[in-house]
Amino acid sequence: MKIGLGSPALLMFGLTTTFATWSAANAVQDPPFPVEIEVDASTSIAPVDPIWRFFGADEPNYVYRENGEELIGELGELRPGEVYFRAHNLLTTGDGTGSLKWGSTNAYTEDEDGNPVYDWTIADRIFDTYLERGVKPYVEIGFMPEALSSKPEPYRHSWGEEDGTFETGWAYPPTDYEKWEELVYQWAKHCVERYGREEVESWYWQTWNEPNIVYWQGTDEEFLKLNDYAVAGLLRALPTARVAGPHTAGDGGDVARGFYEHALRGENYATGETGTKLDVLAFHAKGSPETVDGVLRMGIGHQLKTIDTAFSLIEEFPEISDKPIVIGESDPEGCAACQGEDVQYRNGTMYSSYTAAVFARKHELARRHDVDLEGALTWAFTFEDQPIFAGFRSLATHGIDKPVLNVFRMFSMMSGDEVQTQSSGAVPLDAIMADGVREEPDVAAYAARDGNTVTAMVWHYHDDMVDGPDAAVTLTFEGLPAKAEGATLKHYRIDEEHSNAFAAWQRMGSPAEPTAAQTGALEEASGLSALGEPEQVAVENGKAVVDFTLPRRGVSLLVLEAD
Repeated sequence: MKIGLGSPALLMFGLTTTFATWSAANAVQDPPFPVEIEVDASTSIAPVDPIWRFFGADEPNYVYRENGEELIGELGELRPGEVYFRAHNLLTTGDGTGSLKWGSTNAYTEDEDGNPVYDWTIADRIFDTYLERGVKPYVEIGFMPEALSSKPEPYRHSWGEEDGTFETGWAYPPTDYEKWEELVYQWAKHCVERYGREEVESWYWQTWNEPNIVYWQGTDEEFLKLNDYAVAGLLRALPTARVAGPHTAGDGGDVARGFYEHALRGENYATGETGTKLDVLAFHAKGSPETVDGVLRMGIGHQLKTIDTAFSLIEEFPEISDKPIVIGESDPEGCAACQGEDVQYRNGTMYSSYTAAVFARKHELARRHDVDLEGALTWAFTFEDQPIFAGFRSLATHGIDKPVLNVFRMFSMMSGDEVQTQSSGAVPLDAIMADGVREEPDVAAYAARDGNTVTAMVWHYHDDMVDGPDAAVTLTFEGLPAKAEGATLKHYRIDEEHSNAFAAWQRMGSPAEPTAAQTGALEEASGLSALGEPEQVAVENGKAVVDFTLPRRGVSLLVLEAD
């Protein structure tokens, strides 16, 4: 894990010419506004649930490139053996060369007589890379191999830039469902033999991606059939496999309802029995940014409303509503590989502050619906052979970590029990879902206690990418050990001067090809930085008070260890 004091020698802020313009135009000289935050360490809500430990990407082959291996290792370090990675294209036909929204393993081909030929070389390389670095597979069974596709040409996809059309042979149903089942059986059997039954039992397995939009070119009924045969093959190899679904775009509406109904009461297409194994419920939830009067406006409310609706849909089925839920893609918007001025926020602190604010509200929504939220998967990794800080939704660029990755480093330092927090600057959940964070900013906290250590993540978020006054935060820790007379405080920060390689790169003049010295400085700036040296804080009657200033789009993690 990259944690250090950072490098204050890396100078001036800007974003591109456009964002430098709005920064100067919107500079605000108003004094800081006061925010009172209370953390009651004596009031436990529930054990800390690390829902953040799930990641994914379209391009599976990037993980074994140099930068990909490094980043997968950094993710594994956050919580070794408990981080999961989900990737598209694990059964797609091709030579294993990755590119934007494309990857392949060539796992299945056929000989001249139409007999299956299985080759796990590339798939093994992907999973080996995960497992050697403390990450487990969240196995997406897809997409359709060229030799099995009912409409194989054109096979490699093309995205219609003008009319939104989508052409690809891997999105179609198989010509032979029994061959499809056997493919999944052979793959799962191979994984059990290579990695061991106990290891593979700890993975997630699920069929396809977002079957309610262009990723699936069959009917809804054909998707149910596809899943039944895939699960049947999986369970032949490993009856105890953990099965997730349906991984719809958004709450899934009638497609999700049909899936749950079929899993519970439908006739299984592969076995003829009633129902289909379903252990984990999964859907996707995205935000919806827009540009208003030349200013980027995030859509945090849209993402939270999608989650709220999906939880309500699940509650329609009491037989499964207590099952664990994974939000299989959970992001500020929908296209990690897309570029443009309207998504440049991904490089800097808008992305990191959004992430801190939205993850806390996911916990709040899960409690409101009394559901078991096991994970929320961030669909972001890294892109190879692209310009540095090109604006993709990623965790790192050219081996340089972005500020958002430091939010996950902060989350990884929080353990024990989640505890009660109150903030005078928090925007209520219902208000966010109704109107976003469009008036006053959201300055709030998520906190935990593990023994004598209390951790509090505090963010200062606003949907609009404009500057605003700092928050003058008075954070009161209550419920500390009664005998404690003092505590050691460590304060970590993400802002323009800390844990922010993008701002450091801007201060260098945005070099397209940084020198070795510049790269070293960027690597130093990319880790999680402390705001200063550890300090001693007085504790009286189980209470400690900490004052600090938090800028717009800043995130702090305070670690208080009672003596």
